[in-house]
Amino acid sequence: MTRFKLGFVLESTGLAIRPAVEQAAKWGVSGFQANAVGPLSADALTETGRREFRNLLKSFSVEVSALGCPIRQGLDTSDGMDRRLDNIRKAMQLAFDLGARKVVVPFPKLPEDAESPRAVTLRHALTDLSLFADRVGTLVCLEAGLDAGTKVKEYLATFDTGSLQVNFDPANFLVNGFDPLASAVALAGKIGHTHARDARRSSISSGPEEVPVGAGDIEWMAYAATLESIDYRGYLTVERTLGDNRLQDVAASIKFLRRFVPDESSSPRR
Repeated sequence: MTRFKLGFVLESTGLAIRPAVEQAAKWGVSGFQANAVGPLSADALTETGRREFRNLLKSFSVEVSALGCPIRQGLDTSDGMDRRLDNIRKAMQLAFDLGARKVVVPFPKLPEDAESPRAVTLRHALTDLSLFADRVGTLVCLEAGLDAGTKVKEYLATFDTGSLQVNFDPANFLVNGFDPLASAVALAGKIGHTHARDARRSSISSGPEEVPVGAGDIEWMAYAATLESIDYRGYLTVERTLGDNRLQDVAASIKFLRRFVPDESSSPRR
């Protein structure tokens, strides 16, 4: 059985940074993803601040799995692109300095016309980011799910770089009508980071709905086996974006996932 690393998305817990580090140790997970905003933004963390944060992580035997890089407009939108790319580049440097070496960036639906302004803008943006990522030593993990896995894999193959990867969220593919397991297989070799999020498909009475891990339509045992079969070795990072008890949902999700994907550091620390 593959020993993936288990983690969580800090913003899913509602916790501040230090309590999140302490909670990760209590849950016995390897680390967490956090957005590079506020006190964890590249501009806020000086060289001294970065060193102190690394020391805090080390004292609890916890690491940052990736830095999230939320953007107000997509990488296919030219307005404000220079500032957007600059912020992502700063996040990449910060990710390297903190030892994560991965940034998670929203990925738009791929344009049908490869010559359209939107397609050209997206290609220029990804080319810029991939060149910087190659130079710094980080991965850009694109949040896919709006297109079939095969289409995303084919698109990424048109770039001469290994730094453009996918942050794989099975719920993203599920709610957009794609088979998560088939999508993971299609993206073999291009998955740099994953989120563990669950959802229910649309029904006659309701649309797709995010639910706690284990309560939806993702077949987690089969999913874990699929990740193992494509030789993915990395994080399953629990994310919960909805709900009134998200901290409890994250804790329950970690407990559930340990039935299928025991973490290398599954015993509580400190």
